[in-house]
Amino acid sequence: MILIVILIFKILTIQFKITILGTGTSQGVPIIGCDCQVCQSEDPKDKRLRVSILVQVDGKNIVVDAGPDFRQQLLRTGIRHLDAVILTHEHNDHIIGVDDVRPFYFRQKQDIPFYATERVQENLKKRFGYIFAKDKYPGVPSLSLNTISKEAPFEINGIPIIPIEVMHGKLPILGFRFGDFTYITDVLTIEPEELKKIMGTKILVINALHYFEHYSHLNVPQALELIEKINPEKAYITHVSHHMGLSAEVNKTLPSNVALAYDTQEILIN
Repeated sequence: MILIVILIFKILTIQFKITILGTGTSQGVPIIGCDCQVCQSEDPKDKRLRVSILVQVDGKNIVVDAGPDFRQQLLRTGIRHLDAVILTHEHNDHIIGVDDVRPFYFRQKQDIPFYATERVQENLKKRFGYIFAKDKYPGVPSLSLNTISKEAPFEINGIPIIPIEVMHGKLPILGFRFGDFTYITDVLTIEPEELKKIMGTKILVINALHYFEHYSHLNVPQALELIEKINPEKAYITHVSHHMGLSAEVNKTLPSNVALAYDTQEILIN
């Protein structure tokens, strides 16, 4: 815990720019074939790609999760280099876009660093066997795998990051703290020791599907209870289902320091 306190102190002077790349559930919003008012909404804030964020600091670009919309998300950021990808867990909506790092690999001419737990790495090797094959097909990307866990903070190009273990139903996954910004998605519960890592966060992004109970995700009342406990200056809700309702209407019902996150949203943290 002393190391974590020192690390938090170290990164308080770093300015982070966070771009919310996606805020939707595993199916995204709109859902194919759905005619509900949210899926038919013309409000850009009701159109949600799969969850991901871009963290930019000192000219470095770090992405958290690479789901099925990864290519589209990075095209609209305009970034031309990628320093690392961090994975929260191995579900499809968080990793299935991994192959789309190819343009960065071709341009940078070096392995693209990926940071994940050992379990997630094993899933990557199974799903993307051709990337990790001994005799690779020409044109596939090359990744360098770096093991992380809840046990220790880590750094990417001198940028300190604190991993936070949360429970996605019964599956342990990771959230991450970058200075005064904490990003947690797909959480249902957090153990007290891990919650301590989040306390003092100024900006929190956390998931809430909708208003009904779910076996592996927070709903809005549960998320608001957790936000009140953490007490950030501002909290944004991500991993939002079409059952949540229209963004403009839902935001009117939330506490003044809480809002639904939206795709392309930018957050500056000094």
